[in-house]
Amino acid sequence: MTEAASTSNRMLERVALVLDAVDDSSASASELSRRTGLSVSTVHRLALSMAEYGFLRRNDDGDFKLGHRFVRTALESVAQPILTELRNATGETAQLWIRRGERRICRLTMDSQHELKATLPAGSALELPNGSSGRLLSHDPEALESVSKHGWVESVGRRTPGLGSVSAPVMLRDQMIATLCLAMPLSRVEASPGRDFGEKVARAARLIGTELETGRQL
Repeated sequence: MTEAASTSNRMLERVALVLDAVDDSSASASELSRRTGLSVSTVHRLALSMAEYGFLRRNDDGDFKLGHRFVRTALESVAQPILTELRNATGETAQLWIRRGERRICRLTMDSQHELKATLPAGSALELPNGSSGRLLSHDPEALESVSKHGWVESVGRRTPGLGSVSAPVMLRDQMIATLCLAMPLSRVEASPGRDFGEKVARAARLIGTELETGRQL
């Protein structure tokens, strides 16, 4: 084994030690040091680097816990059956969006079974703040006010003419971690996307947050 390969393996072993030590709880650098057997300075430096790449995240008190790369996996696992149920109940496309920098990323989509439908494949990226989910993820004041008042925010042909959507925040411990969006052709809307479907979307978004919290997925 070359020296470079040996060094790489040692680093991976340390990363695995830290991930195992964090598990589903949070821990300080000194506690991670105790659990891993690594020095405090080494584990602190390593944990900070892992946080930069999303393998860990740091709480307000400085403790470390699993980062968004694992959080998103848990989020998607919980959200998928809820999105499927929402799609089946409404007949329209249900999507889960997260923010990444100045864009929003579609993590899950359950497409409408109508021939005419609003659809984007999972992994699609859109610039903020377009659309109801984009306005929420960019913390648009009017969108947040609508959520405070109704539980949802709607968009009527603002991003794409002929299409509408209604979105609600997925909350975990008072933080918006994602948005749940229902998108549809305006030709099938009776009153407005929000008045037609907002309550169902808000209820589904709350259910995702509740199941994440009670299941301790994050």
